[in-house]
Amino acid sequence: MNRLLHGGDYNPEQWLDRPDILEQDIRILKKTGCNTVTLGVFSWSALEPEEGVFDFSCLEKMIDRLYGNGIQVILATPSGARPKWLSDAWSEVLRTDAARVKQLYGTRHNHCYTSPVYREKTARIDRELARRFGRHPAVIMWHISNEFGGECHCPLCQEAFRKWLRTRYGSIEELNRRWWTAFWSHIYQDFDQIESPSPIGENMLHALNLDWKRFVTDQSADFMRHEIRAIRTGSDLPVTTNLMYYFQGLDYFTFVRDLDIVSWDSYPTWHKEDVLETARDNGLWHDMMRSLKRQPFLLMESCPSSTNWQGVSKLKPPGLLEAQSIQAVAHGADGAMYFQIRQSRGASEKFHGAVIDHYGGEDTRVIREVTATGKMLEKLAELAGTVTESRVAILYDWNSLWAMEDSQGPRNDGLHYRELLLDIYHACRDLALDVDLADEGIAGEDLLQYQIVFMPTLYQFRSGFAGKVRDFVNHGGILITTCWSGIADETDLCYLGGTPHDLTDVLGVRSMEIDGLYDHEENRMVPAADKAAGLRDPDDEIRIGSSYRCRYLCDLVSLCGAGTVLVYDDGFYREMPALTVHSFGEGEAWYVASHAQRSLYRDLLADIMRRHDIPGLVAGELPHGLEVTSRVRREDNREERYLIFQNFGKESLTIPLQGKEYEDLAGNAAKPLPVYGTAVVRIPGNGKSRRRLS
Repeated sequence: MNRLLHGGDYNPEQWLDRPDILEQDIRILKKTGCNTVTLGVFSWSALEPEEGVFDFSCLEKMIDRLYGNGIQVILATPSGARPKWLSDAWSEVLRTDAARVKQLYGTRHNHCYTSPVYREKTARIDRELARRFGRHPAVIMWHISNEFGGECHCPLCQEAFRKWLRTRYGSIEELNRRWWTAFWSHIYQDFDQIESPSPIGENMLHALNLDWKRFVTDQSADFMRHEIRAIRTGSDLPVTTNLMYYFQGLDYFTFVRDLDIVSWDSYPTWHKEDVLETARDNGLWHDMMRSLKRQPFLLMESCPSSTNWQGVSKLKPPGLLEAQSIQAVAHGADGAMYFQIRQSRGASEKFHGAVIDHYGGEDTRVIREVTATGKMLEKLAELAGTVTESRVAILYDWNSLWAMEDSQGPRNDGLHYRELLLDIYHACRDLALDVDLADEGIAGEDLLQYQIVFMPTLYQFRSGFAGKVRDFVNHGGILITTCWSGIADETDLCYLGGTPHDLTDVLGVRSMEIDGLYDHEENRMVPAADKAAGLRDPDDEIRIGSSYRCRYLCDLVSLCGAGTVLVYDDGFYREMPALTVHSFGEGEAWYVASHAQRSLYRDLLADIMRRHDIPGLVAGELPHGLEVTSRVRREDNREERYLIFQNFGKESLTIPLQGKEYEDLAGNAAKPLPVYGTAVVRIPGNGKSRRRLS
């Protein structure tokens, strides 16, 4: 792909009685620089109005017309919302909820992924679409269904779950052992006795809850593979599907294995007091999408104006639409798309923002801003296909998060995991470091590519994972672990013999007890007598602050070789270790025993970078509001690095490039960067013309 995609979801089937509107849409798409649209996401009723009767004529005319005007197509399979005739004829396609109530027809995604009938009907229309359009020159990619999510508890899914469990455990005796069913006398005699978790039945057997979530991921992925196989009968184009923000219903690291390209739908709440908070939150999830397959992704949906589903639907101020689109590219996307191209006249999303609103004219503020975004994406076209190379990884594991949130202790009023994750991410971005995310399934050799790995509250350790972490530190890596890590195995059985499991010698500490604090409570972490203790070099001075608040959880640890850097300042565990460090092999391991305030992670990371000579993308700490990310192109023994600066602050900022040789792609590098402005520079390889910032 030699350009960045720009466009969005388009639903011309809603306007078949208005050919003048369809012609106007194409004119506006060209004016705004939109080069790609997604078609057919919710078109099943139009494409197959009755059983076995297909009508692709309007779709084909639209694809041809778009292609004739230089606009490419991402073509969707329509399984996200099925026609009424299908539900009326076969009720098994409707979902059953956890209380065992069969759902009525309606909404989206109200279907059973296990149903043989639903699979048959989706495969049939998918094959027809692939046969008709799989080699059409306009079509560049397949969009499989839409926002996979939800679960079904019908008899078909119950049997599929039991089959999944038989494969996983082999025998009912092994399942009983791994699930600890002797508790509360819940021993099963046969797999046929097992049912999915339910509010009117079993929901306190944590291993059952955890395995059900894994099954839902696997069954959803299996349905997606079923659709991909149908598409492959007539097309070998790349496939994608749109993922969602902080969605906990599916393990995305597992789910994306069969996708060629990861894409997602981003709808930030930009109207917070500090826009940088939203930018960092959104940026973290962009980085997640890039990390899922370690390659460029696609921003499939974003809102050109205001959404219709947030508590208060705020408009984007001038410049923010372009900033949010370029932010995706800055974090590794090969394009930025919108939902939707033309605003619907009726039903659920009639007031959801769109490129073309109900007025329909070309003189709107949104169209001006979409046009400006299209021009910027054209300037940055050479970023397509480049990659991000990070020195830092944050471990984020869906299985561990599911188990931790179901653990019933030590805090049932919230573990504040997302807050901790963002505190660490802020520290990395403040210090101009790109960040990858990884789960416990990462290969050991892949973990070794990083210099620093954060392991925040990783409650569950899968078999073999601790060995990867041990190897990482032993080979010179720097590990930063926080409390409540390595507590249980993959079926939520608590480890015996000391935690963090199999890493007590690496970290040099053992967790003894953990104190849950009320939300209004806090402790403090203050310097220990000897802050250098625990490091290989006794003269290696640690330079961090003198006091940090800590909240939510306070881990009480005993030392097994680590040195104490900070201690608690209050409570019966006053002067007990709160921050420790331990040299292990060629590396070092830190243990943060509580949820500390954000500045601790920044100060600690800055000191680690100083002591180990780890550079950021630019020198020093960035001014508040300025973001910098990087992308790299390597080919023919040549490297070109791109730095992307964005201003999410409240005033103009100067980008820190003094003395660096660069080429200015966006034309903004040599002047103060306005609020929501973007500057992109290429740090050229051999033989390129160069310019030096004065």
